[in-house]
Amino acid sequence: MNLYNNKDSNIRKTWLLFTLFLVVVIGIGWTFAQIYRNPSILYFAVVFSIFMNIISYWYSDKIVLKINKAVLVKKKNAPELYNIAENLAITAGLPMPKIYLMNEDQPNAFATGRNAEHAVIAVTQGLLRKLDRSELEGVIAHELSHIGNRDILLSTVIVILVGFISIISDMFMRSAMWGSFNSRDDEDRGGGLSFIIGLVLAILAPISAMLIQLAISRKREFLADSLGALLTRYPEGLASALEKISGDQTPLSIINNTTNHLWLNDPIKGKQKKINWLYGLFLTHPPVENRIKALMEIKI
Repeated sequence: MNLYNNKDSNIRKTWLLFTLFLVVVIGIGWTFAQIYRNPSILYFAVVFSIFMNIISYWYSDKIVLKINKAVLVKKKNAPELYNIAENLAITAGLPMPKIYLMNEDQPNAFATGRNAEHAVIAVTQGLLRKLDRSELEGVIAHELSHIGNRDILLSTVIVILVGFISIISDMFMRSAMWGSFNSRDDEDRGGGLSFIIGLVLAILAPISAMLIQLAISRKREFLADSLGALLTRYPEGLASALEKISGDQTPLSIINNTTNHLWLNDPIKGKQKKINWLYGLFLTHPPVENRIKALMEIKI
């Protein structure tokens, strides 16, 4: 079954993200170098941005699994989960992914890895306890669709790169706040303009990175839902799973804003907020009711 025609597009998006990251970090490094009149800062930014791209490609999945305290499990420890994953992977024409478990009561799951040969599906204990077999199949098919489309590398790399951009921007803001710049020297050498540019860049960099993250995340969820439904040939299973997961108010102890977009459903629980256009702009996932509606409109 060849469902995955979007993978080339996601590979291009991943390399575009790497390039944008290089440009942003080098731009921030150049600004620091101008303000402090120290070219070594720019050299450091170039080397470090290249280093972070390499780390993101080869080790971002391991970092994500560590952040979420996911533990590798064998077939004997979760036989039903393994059987479902094996059968669906064969149907999809994908290698069997490694299976990780998280000791969390909230039902949820995510996929990670740099390609189909090094893919991982991580699920919570709550998912196994609270979903029936058809619902679990829908969830695993959804995550396999992320793997088949090569979303996993893009989504996982975003965790590292967006997090890093936010950190260096925060460092810049703190240095400005604590008066690291000499206003008289800045005026003499025209550094005031560099400071303003740096301040704007420090504010806009994490915002733009987050908007890229959210836009990619929401589009990919709809696609993975539809492809997962085609894989199981039972869209009602995933629709029911989404309804159960979204309605479950169990908190997630390992919540991390940089990894929210990876999960099947937004792991942040709480009182429902009225969604306006501005609030909706910063959602990591499409509204569940929209996803369920789209699934129920699929004709198999």
